[in-house]
Amino acid sequence: MMDSNEHLPLVTVVTPCLNMGGFIARTLESVLSQDYPNLEYIVVDGGSTDGTIDVIRAFQEKYPHRLHLISEADGGTAEALQKGLQLAAGGVFAYLNADDTYFPGAIRTAVHWLNERPAAAAVYGNAYWIDAKGNRIANYPTETFDRETLREHCYICQPACFIRTAVLREAGGFDTRFEVAFDYELWLRLSRQHTFHRIDALLANSRMHKANKTFQQRTTGFEEANRALREHYGYVPFRWAHSYASFLLDHRDQFFEPLRPSFTKFLFSLLIGTLLNWRSPLRFWREWRAVMSVSAFVRRWNETWVARRLGILIR
Repeated sequence: MMDSNEHLPLVTVVTPCLNMGGFIARTLESVLSQDYPNLEYIVVDGGSTDGTIDVIRAFQEKYPHRLHLISEADGGTAEALQKGLQLAAGGVFAYLNADDTYFPGAIRTAVHWLNERPAAAAVYGNAYWIDAKGNRIANYPTETFDRETLREHCYICQPACFIRTAVLREAGGFDTRFEVAFDYELWLRLSRQHTFHRIDALLANSRMHKANKTFQQRTTGFEEANRALREHYGYVPFRWAHSYASFLLDHRDQFFEPLRPSFTKFLFSLLIGTLLNWRSPLRFWREWRAVMSVSAFVRRWNETWVARRLGILIR
C-alpha cells in the first residue's frame, strides 16, 4: 500500500458518455467512492436524451468539488476525451467509459506504481470482462508490456490504464480520426517512444454487451486497427489480417461468437493480408506460410466442404 508520506499528484479521470442511463450511475459511483483524496472527475456528455444528465447532476450535487460536467454535441468518443484532456489539471490522466467501473483502490494503486516506476509513461493493471448485468465473463487477457507483441494484439485493458498527462499531451492526445480503435492507436503511438508498466493488481471492469460500440461498429474497429498498424509500423501482422478476413466471411463478433478457423478463411487471409500490406507483400507471405504447418494444412483441407463432398481427402 501507499505510504502516508508519499506524494499524491492530482489525478484526472474523464468519462465520455452518450445515452448511457442504464450504466452511468455505477460508473460514477466507482470513481467518486475511490479512497484517493486528490481527484478531479470530468464527465463529457455528447447530448444525452435518456436521463443520463439527470443521473450525473444528482451525483454532482453530492460531489460538487470533484465532479465536473460538460454536455454538448461532439464528434464522438475521441473528441470528447480530447475535450477532457484539454481541461485536465491532473498530472495523471485516466479515462473510464460510461459502462465500465473501477475496483476500490484502483487509483491509489496506479499512482503508487507510477511513483515507483518514474521511467514508465503509463501503468496498467488486470481487469475483468463483465456483462450488461455486471456478472463476470472472464479475465481480460492482460500481458506484460512488450512493443512487438502489442502489434500482434491489444493486451492493455483501457479502463485499467493510467497515463502521465504530460506524456499524453506531448504525443498529441487522442486522434479524433478514429471512432472505435482510438485507444489501440494511442497505445501503439505511445509505445514507439515510451514504456508501460504492468501492475499485477485488479483495477477495473470492462463491460461487454451487444450495444457496446466495439460490437456495433465491428467493421470500423478492424479497419481502424489495421490503419493504425500501417501508420505506426508499416505492417499488419497475420493475426490481425486473419481475424479481419474471418469477420468479413462470417460476421462473428469474435467475443460472444468466437472465431472459427477454417481452410477458406486461411486462404482468404492471404488475399486480405496482401491488400493490407501491399507495400511489403513478401513479408506477409512469409509470415502467412510460417503460420500454416503441413499437418494443419491437411487437417483444415480435410474439414472443407469440397474435400468431404468430393472425397478428396489427404491421408
